[in-house]
Formats: sequence, C-alpha cells, structure tokens
Amino acid sequence: MLNASDLPDDVAALKAMLIAAQAREAGKDAQIVRKDERIERLEKLVAAFKQAAFGRKSEKTDPDQFDLALEDLETAMAAMHAEDEADAPAGNRINKPRAANRGSLPKHLHRVEEVIKPKSLVCACGGCLHCIGEDVSERLDVIPAQFRVIVIRRPKYACRACTDGVIQAQAPARLIQAGLPTEATVAHVLVSKYADHLPLYRQAQIMSRQGIDLDRSTVADWVGRAAFELRPVFDALITHLKRSTKLFMDETRAPVLDPGSRKTKTGYF
Repeated sequence: MLNASDLPDDVAALKAMLIAAQAREAGKDAQIVRKDERIERLEKLVAAFKQAAFGRKSEKTDPDQFDLALEDLETAMAAMHAEDEADAPAGNRINKPRAANRGSLPKHLHRVEEVIKPKSLVCACGGCLHCIGEDVSERLDVIPAQFRVIVIRRPKYACRACTDGVIQAQAPARLIQAGLPTEATVAHVLVSKYADHLPLYRQAQIMSRQGIDLDRSTVADWVGRAAFELRPVFDALITHLKRSTKLFMDETRAPVLDPGSRKTKTGYF
C-alpha cells in the first residue's frame, strides 16, 4: 500500500503512475482469462478421454480419434508451459529437465557440423587463446521435399565426309510414355498414398505450393499405370500365399468413402 507521502506532487507523474497501474491490472486480467480458457479446454479433453475409456461401447471414441485427442492435450500442455516460461522474468527462469522422451538421433543420419568460435581469440592480457575442450549438442534438422526437373538432352551427330545419316542416342524408357513423372516421383506418390494414407488431392495441393499445378485425376492416372506395372509382383505374392496351408488376416477396419451415397463403408486392410 502506498502512503500519501509516497505519491509525487506533480500531476503528470501521478497520471503516469495511474496509467501504469491500470496497465498492470489489465495484463493480470488477460492472464486470468487465458488461464480460464486453457483450463476449460483441458477439462473438455479430459472429459473426452473419460468417455473414450469408460463410456458405453456405443459411446466410446474410435482409437484414431483417441490419439488425436491425446495429441491435442499434449499440445495444449506444451503451449501452456511455453507461455508460463515466456511470462517469467529472465532472471527467475529455472530450466527444469524435461521428462518427455526426446528420442535419440540415429548414427546413420548425415551430420552437418557447425563450429561457433568466439569473436576474438586474443586474451585480455594479450596472449593467444587455445582450445581446451568443447561442448557438443545435436539438433534434428529436415530438408523439405524438393521437386526438381530432370532435363534429358540427346545431341544429334552427323558426318561431314559422307551422307550416312544422323546418329542420336535412344531416349530412355519411361514408366509413363510422354508423361512428366520419373519413376522416383511415382514411387513417392504410391508410398504417400498407401503407406502414409495421404489422399491424392492432398498430394496435389502439396505440389501446388511448389508451383506445380496438377489435377488429382492426373496423379490418379500415375497410380493406375503403376498398379499395372506392379501386377506381376502382385500375382507372384498371390501364388506364394496360395502355397500355404493356412492364411491369417489382420482385418484392421477403416472407414472408406462410398461415392454417391454420401456415407462411408467399412473397409479392411
């Protein structure tokens, strides 16, 4: 509490103190509102978890939705911790060891070393500094998928001493005749669709961000032609399976869009 003797006599100084106090109160109110919003969001996520874990069979959440809720909860907690750390004064911040599993970086990953040296290697006494050790830390970096264009040039050669014609190397075979994609591009589309469950229209959207405008139907044509080329592998697998006396199936269910009915049907992997 401030006493009257602590207040300045200058009117401008009093106004400045009043404005600063009001700003501090407004900041506190905003923090309270943000915390209330976070608490409400976390309570909703906890309620969803309880319903998924202990609700009736008809009320239980799909396992995939359960994972999504878990991701939302962990993301909200991380944002809350980051906000608390940002609001704390720099001198009062305590770097607590994180309990989360940060994972380990495999040895086979390519390492790019960056050496950060002091600006000056001359001691204050005038002598030269020499290295007595170092601290090494590693961070996971990523190079986003990069599209490139393979330009194939086939020079034409002719003899000046005769008229035997023009010689030119044959064009390399293509998976899709007169098509744009290389085999690596088609393989990337197949893996993204069938292994990572990334629909073709989303892949087309990803390509469009790189300035590559392709219709989904064009990408679908790539997939269909690749399926035709992979048919011998499929037939060989079927032949191998039929030699077995017993077959086991996973029967993992997944919703599949049913065009025309505006519904989904149950599919199996």
